[in-house]
Amino acid sequence: MDNEKIIDIENNLMANVYSRKEIVLVKGKGAVVWDIKGKEYLDFTSSYGVAALGHSHPKIVNAINKQAKELISCHSGFYNPKRAELLQKIVRITPKELNKVFLSNSGAESVECAIKLARKFSEKPEIISFMNSYHGKTMGALSATWNKKYRKPFEPLVPEFKHIPSNNLQKLRQAITEKTAAVIMEPIKGEGGVYVPSLGFLQGVKEICEDQNVLLILDEVQTGFGRTGKMFAALNWNITPDILCLAKPFGGGLPLGITIAKDKIMSSFGIGEHTSTFGGSPIVCAAACAAIDCLLQENLIENASTQGDYFKLKLENLKTKYKLIKEVRGLGLMLAIELRKDVYDIIQKVMAKGLLILNAGRTVLRFLPPLIITKKQIDQAIEILDSVLGDE
Repeated sequence: MDNEKIIDIENNLMANVYSRKEIVLVKGKGAVVWDIKGKEYLDFTSSYGVAALGHSHPKIVNAINKQAKELISCHSGFYNPKRAELLQKIVRITPKELNKVFLSNSGAESVECAIKLARKFSEKPEIISFMNSYHGKTMGALSATWNKKYRKPFEPLVPEFKHIPSNNLQKLRQAITEKTAAVIMEPIKGEGGVYVPSLGFLQGVKEICEDQNVLLILDEVQTGFGRTGKMFAALNWNITPDILCLAKPFGGGLPLGITIAKDKIMSSFGIGEHTSTFGGSPIVCAAACAAIDCLLQENLIENASTQGDYFKLKLENLKTKYKLIKEVRGLGLMLAIELRKDVYDIIQKVMAKGLLILNAGRTVLRFLPPLIITKKQIDQAIEILDSVLGDE
């Protein structure tokens, strides 16, 4: 099928819920993807953070192929060696207090589990979230998400959720009541604009939660897996939550959600109270095991830190050059520039020149390159951005 035929089929037969770019991607290797016409693009989206190891990493491809020949599906009502291997790997890389895991299929599912778990353990209903937060679009995760354009069409949502301003510890203290089960937050807001918290805020949230006997849930669906230059973003502030939500890159490109908590918290779930038909699928577990191994063996967390500093410096240089750029922000290879205008046209123009990037709201360009990115590829991206911004 040609380019136009594929686009027509998807437009006619697929739910119209995605903001789409009119290119058909057919191949990827490392930080590069190709469309059906053979045009090459630098991928600084990583498929919304999923392809943190780049596309079609050979070790992940091999792990998937090997497992597919042995056993693809195995419900968690039975035991499986590849699932056991993944559980061990997850527990080894997370803070030692977090040692009980639930496996699902997405970031939203990992958040849903955390919400239910907090309510079950605490026997309290209320969840506190933050303005500009994003936690997913299923009903529980959506209730924690801030953006009203996602929330409004589906109200009434799950009750007993409240949203408070970020970087304001006094507002948090005032919001906690005798009904509060948990506070849920992203260490760095992703969809909300790539905002890094103010100095001391995360430590303050942790202290307040401990003082008030309230659980702290960290949503690291986008910030985990070395993205910020640490295995988990919370480690930049030496914070350990009670419940940690992970997804996106951990599956090596396949669907995987992970909710990990302290044993005493996760063990509050009874048999059958929270399950997933596909959670812990051997083929996904095989890909995830390979992904974690690659992350550690190839020193990609260090690369995220080093290349992230280099990339941010290059973006700061663009800010000095162009008044159009209002701010550069982010950590590691989770970066953004806020412009003084809508970013839609700029995303289209850089795409035409062979660079794929994301937005995070109407005025923010977001960059999530794979952790394997090189200085040469960063320079190529900067050159394209420079040429487009120069024409604005």
